[in-house]
Amino acid sequence: MLRRDRRGKNDRIDLFPQIAVFTDSPTPFERSTINARYFDKMRSFLLKSVLTLLLFSVHPYGNGQSQPLSLYRDTAFWQEFHEVYPVDPTSPTSNEVRSIAVDQKGRVWIAAAAGMFVKKEGQSAWIPLPTDTGNGPAFTVALDTQNTAWFGTWEGVYRVTKDQLERIPGVEAPISVLCLTQAGIVAIGPKGMWRFDGQRFVKRPVEIPRSVRDAVTDADENLWLSTDVGLYCINKVEKTRIFRNTNELLSGYIKGSALDTQQHLWAGGLGGVSLLQKGKKVRTITPANGLPTVYVTCVKAAPDGTMWVGTEKGVVRYYRDGTHSLRFTRRWLLDDHVVDMDFDQNGNAWIATKKGVSAIKRKKMTLAQKNDYFHEVLLQRHIRAPWIAGQCRLEKAGDLSTWHPEDDDNDGEYTGNYLAMECFRYAATQSPDAKANAKKAFDFLKLLQEVTGTEGFFARTIVPTDWKYELHDENRTFTPPQLADELVKEPRFKPVEVRWRKSNDGQWLWKGDTSSDEMCGHMFGYYFYYELVADEAEKAVVRKHVARIVDYLIKHNYNFVDIDGKATRWSVWSPDQLNRDPEWAPDKNQNSMELLGFLKLAHHMTRDEKYQREYLRLIEKEHYLENMAQVVHQNPAWFIYFDVVLQAYIYPILLKCEKDPKRLAFYQKHMDEWFEKRKGDHNPLINFIYCYSRNKKVELAHSVDFLVDTPLDLIDWPIDHTQREDLKIVRTPVLEDQQVNILQPASLRMTVRWDKNPWTAAGGDPHREREPVFWQLPYWMGRYLGMIR
Repeated sequence: MLRRDRRGKNDRIDLFPQIAVFTDSPTPFERSTINARYFDKMRSFLLKSVLTLLLFSVHPYGNGQSQPLSLYRDTAFWQEFHEVYPVDPTSPTSNEVRSIAVDQKGRVWIAAAAGMFVKKEGQSAWIPLPTDTGNGPAFTVALDTQNTAWFGTWEGVYRVTKDQLERIPGVEAPISVLCLTQAGIVAIGPKGMWRFDGQRFVKRPVEIPRSVRDAVTDADENLWLSTDVGLYCINKVEKTRIFRNTNELLSGYIKGSALDTQQHLWAGGLGGVSLLQKGKKVRTITPANGLPTVYVTCVKAAPDGTMWVGTEKGVVRYYRDGTHSLRFTRRWLLDDHVVDMDFDQNGNAWIATKKGVSAIKRKKMTLAQKNDYFHEVLLQRHIRAPWIAGQCRLEKAGDLSTWHPEDDDNDGEYTGNYLAMECFRYAATQSPDAKANAKKAFDFLKLLQEVTGTEGFFARTIVPTDWKYELHDENRTFTPPQLADELVKEPRFKPVEVRWRKSNDGQWLWKGDTSSDEMCGHMFGYYFYYELVADEAEKAVVRKHVARIVDYLIKHNYNFVDIDGKATRWSVWSPDQLNRDPEWAPDKNQNSMELLGFLKLAHHMTRDEKYQREYLRLIEKEHYLENMAQVVHQNPAWFIYFDVVLQAYIYPILLKCEKDPKRLAFYQKHMDEWFEKRKGDHNPLINFIYCYSRNKKVELAHSVDFLVDTPLDLIDWPIDHTQREDLKIVRTPVLEDQQVNILQPASLRMTVRWDKNPWTAAGGDPHREREPVFWQLPYWMGRYLGMIR
């Protein structure tokens, strides 16, 4: 329902709070695809249609809201992030934490192998709590109703009163478990159980195992003990019931227990978690239900009712709606072996591990705010002179204070991605900053050609001649035996002994042997710069530059010839190789598609008919369209995920520049078949490229899921899914890669460039931080298309 305010603007009233209704002006994409004089009528029609559709089509998001499938209103969600608090960064052996508790003042108390410690709110350093007898091991920490911290240690029980340690008499050390009950603090150790009477501990006459690992009380004042020999329940008159049979528990080895909002007891240990209600097992949680291992170490209930299950391979959250999520690897935890957990008043989780304390925190953030954060990181660490967007190197693994720029084979391609991102940002916002950045990126790509001093060849990347850092792929020589060895392994191998050359002006070192993926990435960026950003004067520069490159290809029979007079190893598009050399069969279909795209773009920009003639010749005489038709039927032995992205670069050019109805219909059908195979990847870049190319709005839910779930941490932390028991290792969709059978969310993958297979089972390099363009490009495409508002 709409109403007009006094200024004449459309206001919105949400009849259904979970459904976003849009009445804004047309997006740049809509302006380019809908005739302006029909827009008002079209908007009214679409609004009514969307309202009807949205009543039946909503998608549940992790932030608790439902959003329409074709439009996403950018509302705040909970963004999680990880902070680390090792006990002693200089001494890894001192970081073993056994127990943790967070009080109402935000102080974090830990019992560790090195003793007792506290960390005050807002500080990062741990303050030791030394005793008169030295810092022996502490095993447990608990808080009472007065926010007082109690410690169980190798020599007994300590209480912290007014920042002073006070040793409480009455127990026989060591004390390994402390539990707050309605009758007061209970202390438990290998020598028995004691209850605090207000002055001292008094031993209780109950028979319990020596191996008590945890204790919790329920609403009926029953005390539940987790032990190596079963689950013990002691009622308020101190009668004991023992649970250890397999019809009662998954196993008798119990490490920790907690109660959920329905007073189900979650008893975790070897085998998983057993849920008991009134002493009867009602459910079990095993790797079939999301546990990464059968070795459960602890269970805790969060203030919002979520149950956190710690394991030796990370922590799993079980939500009240029946879903679950995993946090593991160094991205989220100092160590995957979780020992204990507690929660502060803001809902942040504090996790004790074998290597220190991890805090999984959260803050409200919109996608726009997330983009602003990533853009700041991009400009701070990932743009190097003259305007190259790339990753950076960390001298010390995971330490962002030790970063320096790093050259990469694919600097040209990924700066092409960055160029496209700034183009969409400009088209969506008209930001002068985006336009200026796009021009800088284009000028760099143009410089890659100029720096070679050739008629049309361009370099992979450049660095200043005074570059201070180690270069990748330094110049080398091959002996005859080495060359023979390489040629047998790879008959198409090209020995490149001089990869780096100095430019004629002496300012740059440029890297040759440029690959086909560089060409595709360049053309992708040029297309969007030409269409969305460049003014008439700039378009003339782009036209001349693209024509120069394509003319160079034509001159050399569609091979990209390096300064040595020979085609580079991968940049081969000639029909002599693709159609008549069997060793090029794996590249035949895709490279045919790529070359058609290059020629079509040159013709689209210049209107020079020679490019159209060559385009038609390759189709009619060399069957390049028939070759391309087989892309969607690629032999599995030759399929690599990187090729999917290269194909994605070419589709917008072919579908937006082709004017012949028959060929356009072929390209549209081809992309539809291709996209159907790629939907399961939930790749937002592919999704939005498809939406742009086909004028459709699909797969938005999965795209937004990725954008929301992507961590703020861009370090390429190693992630190894092969150690998990809840997944299977498979060989699809890429035969040569180890992959998981269930696609993992963005928060549990390696930090990507889109050349990476999203199904990959293991990998990562903590000495590298990735540039955030992988996230920003699909985000701004979604904004431009009007799918994210």
